[in-house]
Amino acid sequence: MAQVIVTPQARRDIDEAISGLSLPDDARARIARSLRPLETFPLAGPGLGGRWAPTRFVVGPWSWMILLYRYEQSSDRVYVVAMHDGRSATSATATRR
Repeated sequence: MAQVIVTPQARRDIDEAISGLSLPDDARARIARSLRPLETFPLAGPGLGGRWAPTRFVVGPWSWMILLYRYEQSSDRVYVVAMHDGRSATSATATRR
């Protein structure tokens, strides 16, 4: 079973979203539940290309919350590297033209 580690940057992103968007008190627990499947299926999320490769992502407890992660197979660790607001044009999942 892979170990899921939330990096300091991802923690900051999540903290900013919680305070800036007035998310509910159980937001962290909801996010943890969204990440739990990565323990068993660390390659579950679609991969991103370009400057984001080899990053993958899963959608958080809200459809706009994109949780970006990288899987290190040698150590069987999933590193959550950032949280993006999928509604933003600067999100890793935004379509570029």
